[in-house]
Amino acid sequence: MENIKIIYSARKTLCLEVHPEKGVVVRAPRRTPQKEIDAFVKAHEDWIARALQRTRQRQQNLPQYPESEAEIRRLKAKAAQVIPPKVDYYARFLGVTPGKVGITRAKTRYGSCSGKNSLNFSCFLMLFSDRAIDYVVVHELCHIKHKNHSKQFYEMIAGVMPDYRMRQKELRGR
Repeated sequence: MENIKIIYSARKTLCLEVHPEKGVVVRAPRRTPQKEIDAFVKAHEDWIARALQRTRQRQQNLPQYPESEAEIRRLKAKAAQVIPPKVDYYARFLGVTPGKVGITRAKTRYGSCSGKNSLNFSCFLMLFSDRAIDYVVVHELCHIKHKNHSKQFYEMIAGVMPDYRMRQKELRGR
């Protein structure tokens, strides 16, 4: 196979990853011979082909991000109008108090919650349905009480939206 990126690190085993942007990545222990890496990749060719196909299908199901500055500014303005009222509504419902709410241009992370409970949301959320946007808002608000992805964290989300897994799938292009 061609176009495989190899990352050496202080690990003990070989592993394969398939990323939409990076392509196929092999993570290998330092000083692993190229011959061993080639054999590992050869042994997993079928898995790699299936994973690449799944990644391509997911990418096709996701909305295309606009490239023009004008379109991105329009999305940011729309997000600044749509998201804060949703944050207020769900924060009251969950009994949490977020810090400031910001809108970013992040393409790989639709939302984040800082240690000081500041929330950031990607303007590209505006390319998804209200149901998906609501999920991201609730997800980040739940991080105010649970700074991890524990069972309790997902139970808190499920208490607000029992169908959260379906909403997640939309964001992942499935």
